[in-house]
Amino acid sequence: MDHKLLLDHCVGVLDTFNQEIHSVDDHVNQYLKDYGIYDEDEQTFIVEVFSGCVRYSNVMSVVVNGFYAKDGKTALRSQQNLYTVLAYLALFRLDELGMANLRQFVRSQDINKMFKFLQFFFNEKSVTSWMKDTWQKYYEHTFVQTKLVSPLRRWLPELEEMVGQMREKIDNITKPRRKALTTTEIKPFKITQPRPKSVPVPEPIPKLERSRPPPETLYKQPSELGKIEQVRQANRRRAEERLMDASRKQFACANPEKSLKTKEKIQRILDEADQKLEFDKPKTNKAPSFLSQEVPVKMTAAAILREGFLYQQREAEEIKKLENLEAGAKDKSDFEKWQTEMRRKDTELDLAEIERRRLEGKISHEEAILARQNIVQENRQRVTEMKEETEKMFERYLEEKFKEEQQMKQLVEDTMKGHKNAKEAKKKLMEYKQKIVAEVAEESREMMARAVEEAELEMRRRMELIHQIRAMEAVPVIRQKFVDTTSTAGHGLLSEMSIAELRERVALLRTAEQEAEEMKRDDILMDKEAKDQMLLDTLERISKHRLEQTKAAAVKLEGRKKGEPRKMTVETPELSALQQKLEERRQQRLHGQESSRLAPNAKSAKRTKSLINQKKNLEESRWRELEATRERSAQVMQQSYARSATRLNTALTSVT
Repeated sequence: MDHKLLLDHCVGVLDTFNQEIHSVDDHVNQYLKDYGIYDEDEQTFIVEVFSGCVRYSNVMSVVVNGFYAKDGKTALRSQQNLYTVLAYLALFRLDELGMANLRQFVRSQDINKMFKFLQFFFNEKSVTSWMKDTWQKYYEHTFVQTKLVSPLRRWLPELEEMVGQMREKIDNITKPRRKALTTTEIKPFKITQPRPKSVPVPEPIPKLERSRPPPETLYKQPSELGKIEQVRQANRRRAEERLMDASRKQFACANPEKSLKTKEKIQRILDEADQKLEFDKPKTNKAPSFLSQEVPVKMTAAAILREGFLYQQREAEEIKKLENLEAGAKDKSDFEKWQTEMRRKDTELDLAEIERRRLEGKISHEEAILARQNIVQENRQRVTEMKEETEKMFERYLEEKFKEEQQMKQLVEDTMKGHKNAKEAKKKLMEYKQKIVAEVAEESREMMARAVEEAELEMRRRMELIHQIRAMEAVPVIRQKFVDTTSTAGHGLLSEMSIAELRERVALLRTAEQEAEEMKRDDILMDKEAKDQMLLDTLERISKHRLEQTKAAAVKLEGRKKGEPRKMTVETPELSALQQKLEERRQQRLHGQESSRLAPNAKSAKRTKSLINQKKNLEESRWRELEATRERSAQVMQQSYARSATRLNTALTSVT
């Protein structure tokens, strides 16, 4: 799409959107489906612009309403969404789009209308004053500054330049064109053309014989290696089983177990050694148990006031209800029953609508799969046609190449006849070049002599300036400055005073500030005492209400236990028809998949065989890794046993 059509679609989505009826996703998907927009980039652009305009509608309304109130009194209200889309692109998407795309969007509309809106919008004074203040009513200050004002101010120079170009175009101001400078024409030397070199006739390219493919046995592993590996694995497993049997069936005479008394002594010795090593062990307290007693929750002042205000409102509502009942008002139980019944019906309708949308989505999914299958078949047919066309084109290419070779042979024969007078032209060219070199050398000598004279004059002038500067620096400068604190500066102002008087006034101001601070501190203490009393009263009211609420909750729980909720089911003829249609589409898709399924051949069999071999290799490598980890764990256990034995020996030697 071009920029004008994209902008029209974005405006059209906003024009047809009703927030009370449609949701954002359903509306934009239905619009794209109605207008047949299937390109992913175009769909993404339209969806992002529409959702952004809906999300930041408060920001856009500030700009558009301000434009209609100030400069757009003659503009049509039907074009409000057009200005909304342009304002969104300039505020949130200018870094992604760039100035080139924004200019294309603006040029696709009426220039007078766009100039009036952009001149109002791209005004730095308006953006930083009333627009920023109005945006801060809806969003935080940091969001407004970083996301709205700062990016727009960064782009303002280029935007103002675009508005200036539009003004010049409206006023019919054209820039003067530059005069084309005449370029010097180069005239070639009148030299006879040299005789071209002889070009050898190309030899015919020999055609190589077609090589035979390597045998399949080259890429296969010999069967003997596989048999040897299987025998090796079987021997290893047999050895492991024998090792496990030998470890289970140990000799009774070689049992190294110690008696219980010896184990207790060893453990006591190890504990005493560990206690000696713990020098600065912190004394921990047991964790308190909160199960036996209820811990009161400390409430803040804000929570107390919030809950007290809530209960105060409820008390006022109850009092008002009782007064209405005393005055003769009716009970609303019948209305509540009717309301619950209508809500139940509405929920049933909503469930039916949700089920209908779900079935329609599944049907569209099945139809998309069928369409994709049709496209695959068409592509296959197109590939066969393209192969036939390439064969024909290759035949034509060979014929044209043969003709070109014949023409090249004729051209070589023609160029062999034109070599004459090359030596005389070379002599004349050498004489002309020698003459030019002599003239250039004479001019360079004169220029060097002139440059030496100018350098001497410049050096004399600089020496004179240096002497003058040194003479000026030799003059002494008075650097002492005397200050009188009782005298004024003498500027002639009404509020002019000396430094001493200024110090006295500052001291008086400090004493006045201290007195005001003491008064403020007393007021704060009084307000704090009043607030504490109010919080105590509010806590008393909250405790009473909570007690009543616990009683009401217990009664309500008993009532809920008596009744059981029922499950809502929705069945309509429209849903059954959609379900039947979905089954038909699914059967069509399965039939198409079965028909398009590829039959097994030699290549697929080879590929599956190679995959099976790869899987076996992976399993063998995994088995080897597991064996290596077991060996490492056994080594670690042996090392730990050796350490514990040495530690026990040291403990026994220390005891003895």
